[in-house]
Amino acid sequence: MFEGLKQHYVNLLTSGGHLVLLFAGWQIGSREAWIAILGLVGVISFFAWASNKRRSRLILDTPTSKITSAAQGYVELKGHAKQAHDTPLLSKLTLLPCVWYRYMIEEESSDKKSYNTIEQGTSDDIILIDDGNGQCFIDPDYAEIITSHKQVWTKSGHRYTEYLLSPLDTLYAIGEFTTLGGANSDLDFKGDFNALLTEWKRNKTQLHERFDLNKDSQIDPREWELAVLAAKREVAKQHGEIRLKDGTHLLRKPKDGRLFLLSNLPEKNLARKYVLWGGFHLLTFMGATGCAAYLLGV
Repeated sequence: MFEGLKQHYVNLLTSGGHLVLLFAGWQIGSREAWIAILGLVGVISFFAWASNKRRSRLILDTPTSKITSAAQGYVELKGHAKQAHDTPLLSKLTLLPCVWYRYMIEEESSDKKSYNTIEQGTSDDIILIDDGNGQCFIDPDYAEIITSHKQVWTKSGHRYTEYLLSPLDTLYAIGEFTTLGGANSDLDFKGDFNALLTEWKRNKTQLHERFDLNKDSQIDPREWELAVLAAKREVAKQHGEIRLKDGTHLLRKPKDGRLFLLSNLPEKNLARKYVLWGGFHLLTFMGATGCAAYLLGV
């Protein structure tokens, strides 16, 4: 479940959780409760600080790669967002052209003091990024997506919220880069060789026309050896042609759990967001643990 939460909202939820815990401590009022609650706030803040620090360092320390020359593995890309399909993707609420959207519909409560979510969703279409040097498909599943395109409005007791990534947005992307096909094709020489020989055996007329050199209507051991060598050469040629073709580049969620982020904000702005949140959590950690230590010494 938490994989689907964006780090921005995790930070907000963590901060809100601190307030709930502090309110609980104020309600209970005992020294022991305050020590336990402040200790818990400190632990949560420490892990939140570490998470934000790790994200900011990945953004700042990972060099930008060109798509056509990017190494296989963890990379950072910058380019323009494009729709990957001929059929345009339209946002759910405003019907605007986009490459990605997230929306939420909330209903006002009976006391008119809050809203309850009644519908929400996220597009799962593949996104295309073009850096002028090449193109790469992006599978947005499990990505943290931060966008400047946000609309919120109310109507007839409902609140509508929509986030978009638009076509031609300058897109920052960091994740696991892999090339499917082309020079990186996973080919099975033995399997393809056996399949080709089996196919030749089934077509005896063509097999005899090609390899029955003495025309005795039989394929002797020497002629069969020639057929085997020819099959090996043909499979090797086919594999060589496949590897010379351009592969399909794909950016997706890293298998090792590292940051998978898409955004139309500049790289430095993204890093600054995580640095600021990290600073907030570090100060909270120091304050909470300091207060807990003081109460322990009283």
